[in-house]
Amino acid sequence: ENVDPQKTAFVLRKAWTLYSVTPLYRFHRARLRDYARLLGAFIAAEKQKGLAVEVGVELDIKVALSSLAELRGSEQDQAALLVQLSMRSRASSRNSEDKLVWSGWFCSVYGDDLSENMPKDFTCLPLFLTHGAESYTSMVGSWFQKTFDCCFCRLAISPLNLSWMVAMWAGCKADRAASAVELVFSVPRLPQPLNISYAIHPEDAKALWDTVQKTPGEITQEEVDVFMDCLYAHFHRHFKIHLSAAKLVKVSTEVASAHCDGIVKILHSQYLPGVLMLLTELAISQIQ
Repeated sequence: ENVDPQKTAFVLRKAWTLYSVTPLYRFHRARLRDYARLLGAFIAAEKQKGLAVEVGVELDIKVALSSLAELRGSEQDQAALLVQLSMRSRASSRNSEDKLVWSGWFCSVYGDDLSENMPKDFTCLPLFLTHGAESYTSMVGSWFQKTFDCCFCRLAISPLNLSWMVAMWAGCKADRAASAVELVFSVPRLPQPLNISYAIHPEDAKALWDTVQKTPGEITQEEVDVFMDCLYAHFHRHFKIHLSAAKLVKVSTEVASAHCDGIVKILHSQYLPGVLMLLTELAISQIQ
């Protein structure tokens, strides 16, 4: 309810690649401008294959670091940290806008499990999301790891967690045009890759979830299992295919879509905190 839609609009409807990050050591928010200059010089040096670049000179890549207090869950959470890389166009005038080429942001939404009992020199922002060229992700990640003694790791999403996501999100009502709930399965042990796409009308998926869920606001593994078993049984009745023998690799709903490779697209600002809370939990479990 406290999320400002204008300040968080950049998050929506983009494919974000997920990483988990260990706590940052001796990171100080008061030095964001210094960090931006140092990161800019590091990227310029990397792009010039190790040639020395003086900090503070005019560079083709402009780096901006900013805090986003809107993207956190509780008072214990640190404000999100947004990193943006923009490209300066040499041909255009100095007053023209820079072109945004890469975005990444660190956040913790109800990440109390990690922040509790953490020494004061550490900053807990376990979830890192990136959108843009992988080469920039690699450079930004390298600089943060060297500067703050942290470790980045790609965050994959297991079929079990994907089934939780589709069950939770199928029960949500969004105030925009309804799109189908879709599950994509990969069939194993075949000479050629084969995917099966299973689309369910959103109202049917919500009606099924409402019959399965015993206590509104609470979800159990048993309820998720029953929900998925019902979908599998319906599919088998029509097509004589056992989806339980395939691997769930992607889910799409009105709320968000998620791929097992750790790529997420958040579609609705109303459910942004809930989605980020779940992703923060996955990031923390990978670190621990």
